[in-house]
Amino acid sequence: MPALIDWSYIAAAILFILGLKLLGKQATARKGNLISAVGMLIAIVATLLVSGLHYQWIIVGLVIGSAIGAVAAQRVQMTAMPEMVALFNGAGGLASLLVGWVEYHNHPNQLLSAAIPTFLAILIGGVTLTGSVLAYAKLAEKVQSRPVLFPYQKMINAGLFLLVLLFGVIFCAHPAGSYPILLLLILLAFALGVLTVIPIGGADMPVVIALLNSYSGLAAAAAGFIIQNTVLIVAGCLVGASGIILTQIMCKAMNRSITNVLFAGFGASTSSAGVAVTGEAKAITPESAYFVLEAAAQVVLVPGYGMAVAQAQHVLRELADLLEANGAEVRYAIHPVAGRMPGHMNVLLAEADVPYEQLVEMDAINPTMATMDVAIVIGANDVVNPAAREDPGSPIYGMPIINVDEAGTVFVLKRSMASGFAGIENPLFFKANTRMLFGDAKASLQALVTEFKSS
Repeated sequence: MPALIDWSYIAAAILFILGLKLLGKQATARKGNLISAVGMLIAIVATLLVSGLHYQWIIVGLVIGSAIGAVAAQRVQMTAMPEMVALFNGAGGLASLLVGWVEYHNHPNQLLSAAIPTFLAILIGGVTLTGSVLAYAKLAEKVQSRPVLFPYQKMINAGLFLLVLLFGVIFCAHPAGSYPILLLLILLAFALGVLTVIPIGGADMPVVIALLNSYSGLAAAAAGFIIQNTVLIVAGCLVGASGIILTQIMCKAMNRSITNVLFAGFGASTSSAGVAVTGEAKAITPESAYFVLEAAAQVVLVPGYGMAVAQAQHVLRELADLLEANGAEVRYAIHPVAGRMPGHMNVLLAEADVPYEQLVEMDAINPTMATMDVAIVIGANDVVNPAAREDPGSPIYGMPIINVDEAGTVFVLKRSMASGFAGIENPLFFKANTRMLFGDAKASLQALVTEFKSS
């Protein structure tokens, strides 16, 4: 039986790696997800074959967890998926923390050998839990999404981290008599998670979610060392490494470092030392917009979080189909940090069965943007803000954007002239080639669809 379990763990690890590889491309992502799920099923079944388990508690946990997951899957809207992912990360951190805590009680004779992974599981798990809950609250706008800054904040955070390391060394040196220190470490980890995420603005939440996902994987790997479970170590390392890589990719997409995201307090103030935005925005009706689109040969669609809020992905796909039937070539330009979680726009467009080959990354679409007859911006703001390219005083200066302002005509679908999640004004709205189509994004797109169908 031990040999069967070991071989099962090896098979599960191979499937995890293969599934992760397939997740790297949109065309194979679903297959990769299925393969990874099969690997996890094998790992779970193999773990249940370990002797000495309390199956009654496993069944209770399985029933409760399955019920919560089933209800959440049915009720959570796609717009709330970033918040859901944040809570998933927090749940992973909590699970690892509890493993370390429980194993401390259950195996007093093995405390010294497991002291370091126990400390890491509790520290990283606690930071992940409270950091993820706060990220959820910011994304759900249950607390203010802007950074919360206070005097000597960085010094306090650094001092708290050093204090955690000091208590961690004491705990690892004498774990048997350090239960009060263990409890103190849990509280300090909780506090560190809150203080780490508080100074990060809502516009940076996609990066934070990726980073917290990495933390949850590292905490799981530490828990795997505690209970000596090979597949948990492998899975945790894969999640941790992929999360770090994704975090770096997203930071590069914003032309910022991870330290700038974590410590700069981006968006703490709506004021900017940049050039004042002047001019008059020009509105357009769906009827007038139709005539421009009807004559267009090249159309690029740029989705943002506003599309998610309006749940407009299906009607956007319908408009794209009508444009193609009219002879236009249609592409979807995807910015790496559009929305509020990594891959947010890809998930929404996949839900509407948008063909993978029509999705174009920012670096690929920008060189051809000047050839586009029409660019339609659906609820995006900061990722198309030309201030990032033109205004050295702007907080987002240097951030790569989708250069929609270079298209022949730009239609911006927004409810109002309000700034985006980063709280920065957008000079795109006042460009000579820009027209504002005000209203709910879904209603505006539906009006364009109606115009095409009735013509």
